[in-house]
Amino acid sequence: MYPPKKALAFLRWFCREDYLEEIEGDLIEVFGKEVEISPRKAKWKFSWSVLKYFRPGFIRSFNNSYQPTPFAMYKSYFKIGWRNLLYNKGYSLLNIAGLAIGMMVAIVNGLWIWHEFSYNKYFDNYGRIAQVVEVGLDHDKGGTYMYNSMTYPLGEDLVEKYNHQFKRIARASQRQGKILTAGEIKVNSTGLYIDEDGPELFSLQMLDGTRNGLTEMHSVMLAKSTADALFGSKEPIYQTIRINNETDVIVSGVFEDFPQNSEFSDVKYFAPWSLYVSENKWIQEHAMTDLRNHFLEIYVEIESDDTFETVSSQIKGALLFVPEDFDDAKRRNAELDLYPMSDWHLYPPGLRSGQMEPVLMLKLVGAVGAFVLALACINFVNLSKARAEKRAKEIGIRKAIGSIRSQLINQFFTESFLVVIFSFFLAMILTVLVLPGFNHIASKNMEIPLDNGWFWAAAFGFVLFTSVLAGSYPAFYLSSFNPIRALKGSFRIGRLASLPRKVLVVFQFSISVILIIGTIVVYGQIQYAKDRPVGYDREGLIMMRKQSTDFNGKYEVLRQELKNTGMVSEVSESMGSVTQIYSGNKGWDWKDRKPEDVGDFATLSVSHLHGKTVGWQFVEGRDFDPGISSDSLGIVINESALHRMNLQYPIGEPVSWTWRGDKDNVLNYKILGVIKDMVMASPYEPARPTIFYVKGHNGNPNWINIKINPQVSASEALPKIESVFKKVIPSVPFEYKFADEEYAAKFGKEERVANMAFIFAGLAIIISCLGLLGLSSFMAETRTKEIGIRKVLGASVAGLWTMLSKEFVWLVFISCIVATPLSYYLMAGWLQNFIYRTDLSIWVFVATGMGAIGITLLTISYQAVKTALMNPVNSLRSE
Repeated sequence: MYPPKKALAFLRWFCREDYLEEIEGDLIEVFGKEVEISPRKAKWKFSWSVLKYFRPGFIRSFNNSYQPTPFAMYKSYFKIGWRNLLYNKGYSLLNIAGLAIGMMVAIVNGLWIWHEFSYNKYFDNYGRIAQVVEVGLDHDKGGTYMYNSMTYPLGEDLVEKYNHQFKRIARASQRQGKILTAGEIKVNSTGLYIDEDGPELFSLQMLDGTRNGLTEMHSVMLAKSTADALFGSKEPIYQTIRINNETDVIVSGVFEDFPQNSEFSDVKYFAPWSLYVSENKWIQEHAMTDLRNHFLEIYVEIESDDTFETVSSQIKGALLFVPEDFDDAKRRNAELDLYPMSDWHLYPPGLRSGQMEPVLMLKLVGAVGAFVLALACINFVNLSKARAEKRAKEIGIRKAIGSIRSQLINQFFTESFLVVIFSFFLAMILTVLVLPGFNHIASKNMEIPLDNGWFWAAAFGFVLFTSVLAGSYPAFYLSSFNPIRALKGSFRIGRLASLPRKVLVVFQFSISVILIIGTIVVYGQIQYAKDRPVGYDREGLIMMRKQSTDFNGKYEVLRQELKNTGMVSEVSESMGSVTQIYSGNKGWDWKDRKPEDVGDFATLSVSHLHGKTVGWQFVEGRDFDPGISSDSLGIVINESALHRMNLQYPIGEPVSWTWRGDKDNVLNYKILGVIKDMVMASPYEPARPTIFYVKGHNGNPNWINIKINPQVSASEALPKIESVFKKVIPSVPFEYKFADEEYAAKFGKEERVANMAFIFAGLAIIISCLGLLGLSSFMAETRTKEIGIRKVLGASVAGLWTMLSKEFVWLVFISCIVATPLSYYLMAGWLQNFIYRTDLSIWVFVATGMGAIGITLLTISYQAVKTALMNPVNSLRSE
């Protein structure tokens, strides 16, 4: 059966000649003879593979027995999709590039979210491990509080009386930085002293030895990295190392380092709890009976058939042994609870002012990733819709020769899938390229799990989801065209039909503007806090922690030797670093103290010249004087403490301190001076009321502060400081921190948020501009003859540029109008989390809006000017 001449002529018209030449070698002889189909008398043989491109309805007119297979149908869909990609290279490139950027953001964000949700899942008993915490009402600040630091008596009570409630229980010290020495090699490591159940509780992955390595008091278990640093290729088991040049211990095991996404990633050794108690005389002398000294942590593992709620209800009364005369009402009303490991990272307790919960951060990151991907999909939808009129005749012909709507929908979804596949592989390449930089910004070590089958399953689902998201509107919209109107040439998109496209453009730029405003506000808040007066001089201030008893008795010698170099202006000691508050005490009393005020202050023991070293700024009074012996019972307070005490004339006023709640141990002080508030804790919060007193009374300084001479550079001073240090204390590694760097680190998390927001905002703008570039290019293409006529009639290039640009500028202007109140609401709410915060300036919104309009003009101007400069003869000669 031979096709009629009109059908063959239609095929010749519909198929490009170069395409027919391409498939000539793949012909299957059907008609039995050559058929003439072109004016040039060219001869062609047609196969069923050619006819299948034009749907079953056309083929059935020649052979009713033909039924194409699904494979053949989808093969043809992919071939047509590939042909359309090649035929419209510019639009294909914009679609693929935009989708690739959006998918890259979604992939990176997905890796981050997965990394965060997998925190602590390294442990075998992840779902049954918890930390014992104390919860209660906070009468000072309102709301509730949570302490994860416990007293020694409570730990003993839980171990002896409540141990049957747990499968395992382990008391542990807080993180301990120690110097580990093996021969001539010294390593500064952070670790834990813990009960012998600890290694089993935390399911250490042993590389050498067993988890029973802490049964002997003088033993230690090392992380692989620490063992390698100390012993290299030597076998570490049964080797002797020294802790802080004081205690010899034997290596009983080597375990695999904890991964970065673990709360114990910095723990490099485990030592027995009994060794910690024996090494610290203050525990034996005071802490064993002290109900106020919180210095240990308690970890538990519950039985598999128990729940945290059940066990918590059984131990919550363990605090009831606190005596009635205990003067801390807040703690008398407290209860014990279990804090599951699954909540440690995503819902950490004690967040400071302005610090977001990690789970909220994850939701924000996920939302931003979804929005950026949506912007890329919007580009696909807009470009497909804009070119709908170009494909109207194609769709009309397909319907006329038998295609049903479901087949057209499948065709457009296949084309969408093809674009998304190319975009996905490009996105994977981009992800590999940007992931190291992103890891640096986010302080992560994420990797693409290429060997994980679940990753590829998720990737395939992601591609399908994006294909549906990007292709739904074109598929259902384009397949709905009326074939008669389309073939007659009377089909027009119409004014109202462009409304969805304009709405999508407004949505795109609204999201982009919100991201830009948010980024500017976050940066502004960080800079506002950085510019806050800190009450001391950070420049050239070095801090060194006294991690060994080798420092004992050598401070005065070290201070004098350092000053003799001429590189150092002053040296002091302090309890805690200048950038942290480690100690707080109650029991302070002063004139006219209110009964409900329990006298809770941050308390720091310092040497006489500490103020001169760090640069205290006095409001009134004076500093400690080493030449006045009575100053040993003097105190210096900050402005917040003065406000708390409400003393009109503070200098010389008596202040007493009931030490450890013992009414027979009362220390009497007098106020020597008042200094400006030092920002030692969070830079986003008001300074805590603080009292400084001279070392020797109830507190041993554990930090040395060194002020470099302002006349010399740090690079010149440090080698000489190090040489003095090694001369005076040769057994301790020379390790130090700069106060200004430690203070800057307080802004690390907020700066990471700001940097990522900046990157996401930039990518959102790039994606949106790619969409505008495609739309402006298409608009210029469809209005080429109109522009030619206008030029013939005298229109100027500037006038044509204005005509082509104004619609997009208006859309972006509307986006700014929409985005401004939304971003103001969001950022004003975010700033409310900070006590010390900047104001929202109107210029942030004005500058962002002007910037968005400027970027829009830059994006579309090239195409607009290029079209306006075209010779009208070229566009009108076909008329």
